[in-house]
Amino acid sequence: MSLEHAILGFLSSQPLSGYDLKKIFDTSVSHFWPADQSQIYRTLGRLVDNGWAEMEVVNQSDRPDRKVYGPTPAGRTELLRWLEAELPLAPTRSPEMIQVFFASRLADDQVLAMFERVAAQMRSGLAAYDAIPQDITAYENYTHSPREFYFWMLTLEIGKMQLRANLDWIENMIQRIRDGEVPQS
Repeated sequence: MSLEHAILGFLSSQPLSGYDLKKIFDTSVSHFWPADQSQIYRTLGRLVDNGWAEMEVVNQSDRPDRKVYGPTPAGRTELLRWLEAELPLAPTRSPEMIQVFFASRLADDQVLAMFERVAAQMRSGLAAYDAIPQDITAYENYTHSPREFYFWMLTLEIGKMQLRANLDWIENMIQRIRDGEVPQS
């Protein structure tokens, strides 16, 4: 996935400023596709340069002028093309699994501490997912479409399922270490 396509997706619902895009990223997709403010603004510039978005300056009397972006017809076509495209599987990278792979170099109590630390992080992540509003009214500034909201919530569902599965595995490993199942050298 590219940040360009995520931004085109949001812009296809309504024109947004870079600031608005950052807010919507933080409240909707940051659990699987985070973006910082500078990335968003650089990407908006590329979208305009590619002819996929256009920028309108909105004059404001009490604040600096606001730049609002919307997709061009070419941008809408590109978003649809990308949505229909077969995407290659992204390689998975997990620094935690590299630690597990080489954990034989640690004593069992150190491995246990490592797993417990990761489990605590995962529990915190699940709590953060649970705090994400799951009612469309919480997103009324971004969508009024029940269909769009349904698909947004599917991404939250899979995130929770994946994190829960990983946490279950870690907790199982913690128990196996406590039960003395780890072979000694």
